[in-house]
Amino acid sequence: MQRTALFSGGDAQMAAGDLGELLVPYMPTIRVPKSGDRVYKTECAFSYDSPDSEGGLYVCMNTFLGFGREHIERHYRKTGQCVYLHLKRHVIEKVPGASGGALPKRRNAKLFLDLETNGDLNSDDFEYEDEAKLVLFPDHYEISLPNIEELPALVTIACDALLSAKSPYRKQDPDSWEEELQASKHAKTLVQLDNGVRIPPSGWKCSKCDLRENLWLNLTDGSVLCGKWFFDGSGGNGHAVEHYKETGYPLAVKLGTITPDGADVYSFDEEEPVLDPHIAKHLAHFGIDMLQMQVTENGLRDNDIKPRVSEWEVIQEAGMKLKPMYGPGYTGMKNLGNSCYLNAVMQAIFSIPEFQRAYVGNLPRIFDYSPLDPTQDFNTQMAKLGHGLLSGQYSKPPMKSELIEQVMKEEHKPQHNGISPRMFKAFISKGHPEFSSNRQQDAQEFFLHLINLVERNPVGSENPSDVFRFLVEERTQCCQSRKVRYTERVDYIMQLPVAMEAATNKDELIAYELKRREAEAARRPPPELVRAKIPFSACLQAFSEPNNVEDFWSSALQAKSAGVKTSRFASFPEYLVVQIKKFTFGLDWIPKKLDVSIDMPDFLDINHLRARGLQPGEEELPDIAPPIIIPDDPKALDTDESSVMQLAEMGFPLEACRKAVYYTGNLGAEVAFNWIIAHMEEPDFAEPLVIPAFGEVASSGAAAFGAVGLDNQPPEEMVAIIISMGFQRNLAIQALKATNSNLERALEWIFSHPELEEESEPALDMMNMENNTNANILAETGSEGPRVKDGSGRYELFGFISHMGTSTMSGHYVCHLKKEGRWVIYNDLRVCASERPPKDLGYIYFYHRIPS
Repeated sequence: MQRTALFSGGDAQMAAGDLGELLVPYMPTIRVPKSGDRVYKTECAFSYDSPDSEGGLYVCMNTFLGFGREHIERHYRKTGQCVYLHLKRHVIEKVPGASGGALPKRRNAKLFLDLETNGDLNSDDFEYEDEAKLVLFPDHYEISLPNIEELPALVTIACDALLSAKSPYRKQDPDSWEEELQASKHAKTLVQLDNGVRIPPSGWKCSKCDLRENLWLNLTDGSVLCGKWFFDGSGGNGHAVEHYKETGYPLAVKLGTITPDGADVYSFDEEEPVLDPHIAKHLAHFGIDMLQMQVTENGLRDNDIKPRVSEWEVIQEAGMKLKPMYGPGYTGMKNLGNSCYLNAVMQAIFSIPEFQRAYVGNLPRIFDYSPLDPTQDFNTQMAKLGHGLLSGQYSKPPMKSELIEQVMKEEHKPQHNGISPRMFKAFISKGHPEFSSNRQQDAQEFFLHLINLVERNPVGSENPSDVFRFLVEERTQCCQSRKVRYTERVDYIMQLPVAMEAATNKDELIAYELKRREAEAARRPPPELVRAKIPFSACLQAFSEPNNVEDFWSSALQAKSAGVKTSRFASFPEYLVVQIKKFTFGLDWIPKKLDVSIDMPDFLDINHLRARGLQPGEEELPDIAPPIIIPDDPKALDTDESSVMQLAEMGFPLEACRKAVYYTGNLGAEVAFNWIIAHMEEPDFAEPLVIPAFGEVASSGAAAFGAVGLDNQPPEEMVAIIISMGFQRNLAIQALKATNSNLERALEWIFSHPELEEESEPALDMMNMENNTNANILAETGSEGPRVKDGSGRYELFGFISHMGTSTMSGHYVCHLKKEGRWVIYNDLRVCASERPPKDLGYIYFYHRIPS
């Protein structure tokens, strides 16, 4: 029998028996999705194609992975899987009916794909229609759906289950990421009463009781009422729910959560938290301007008399007519709910040529060697994201006005402006207690998390993260004996302290603080903000000055003494990342941000900070380790709280900082920092410190006391710390054995034995690769010491990430990058030419080396 393709609307027909016979050879490969299976029917595993794309999306009926038209053949060749469900969404123009109303062209239009709708289309003129059909490879036979009577029962059940499957990003088990909020079905058609209600900027109270907390604003009539059983767990008398039962008004927004980036919205009808794509318009109806909303220290928001210098306005360049940018390198990223920190960092990362070459340049090889499930491969997801940002396929300018009408008469082809990094975020944050949540995070902490993953998953002969790595020389001096010790450590970020004492407008700051306190006492709006102006030179000077070493033990005196430490660059990186240490802790341990303006230079010369090593006349401290004191009760072992706080100020969880300091034996924040980098992926990373009882066998405990294991092997915790600095595993083990597993002495031993020629080993440990078949092309031979790209210390600014808000736990991130000679602002999906880049308000700055 000659097989015939069955096309929608075609003349060729096939009998039910013929269809069954056609599918018989493929039946063993067709699976019905079970509970826990993730069905990727909205996004290609290798690109950002979707059912909205011109070629639609092909979903494998065995693995449930989605593939765009460009990548479906690759999956077929690699797996031999022949049966795919092809999904396509069409935008249909409605035609006028006899009575003048609009009627759809096709009365059987059906919407069954879990996709977002295009808010730019007028629902009165256009509607969506979803199409599904089975496609058999390699001959591309098409079987239109539904064909319930003609298809075998197994195929029909599998297709129905796949089409009705929930988003793979919803929470399905305790170990998976948080559920992604969905847009409310009421958001687009919400009716708002024109009753003249205006919501004041503060002083809210439930209209039916005296509660002033957990208040919700009904978006239909403007009623302010208390909650009861809402998802955040806070209490109330349930008046908001009662109001819904009486009126049927479905949506409410929680007062105190409104920022320029969004708000917490709850749907009483849908009984779950939802997204409201039109929240700005709905709030404006009651006189609330989202752009003016600020975060106060008690966690609430208010917009009392908006300061003209609000960082929200200045950083986002509000009020200016910014020209949108399109094309390669100008692709925006959707905010998935407080994911702006990820968007900002990845835009900066993929503006760097080394990362472009490593992932986008190697894209065909990475895709060809990807595992059978590319959604779980780091390099595949990096290459996918890089291609999405740099190809220009998802950043197309709108059509010319004279062509729009002609195109719409046939079928509207949606413009793919921007990408949604759901799959990337789901993978890169999997197992991480903070990044896997929908809470706001620290961009600096995410940058280090990303670098850690890049280090662990090399993508060629050179690791792109090498461009950030540099060596820091630390000179520690005993103040009593005047003897010194020189050590080196690896770092990726230059952290600059904020020299508040060097503010050039101190008189204005004092006057502002007095007025602010008076206004607060009198319950008046605060005065116009005065921001501290700090010279960059003062911050650089503070970085280079000696710092006191807490609890310093002098090997010259064999006792504790006063010590000072000075840091210098033993090497300069190709790309210098500078973090302004704006975040600190208040007396109540609540993170706060220093609202300062620093005159960051476009050109930076730090050659004077080059390390010089041991100088003539200096005498080294003896190479004697401090005595190991094991207390009778190990739970009494104290941690160095100054080191803990220093790490916490970087944005790491407090409990993780305590564990890092404890397990590295109180050797200082730098050593503990490397422990954090090596353990960020562990599920209990942010869990409270549990100190094992004396005598318990635990590698962490062994690391804490510096003991050698029973098999004469150093504790694996210490080996991991040294490997995370860029050294080989065999060199780390040898150094620890030579120093009785004293971490600080082991590092000194490594740098004091440059003559050693150890046998090289692959930089990627095969035990950690699991099913990553990229090993065939990604193995890299390591060198004895950390890989650095040393050179001149002269740099030029090419990008910066800015933060708006009072702490890393809230607010919004925006990225500015210099491309093709001009500054561009990347504000999630919005990419525009920058008119006034706020270089003085940045949080993380990116400099590239100026060629000599």
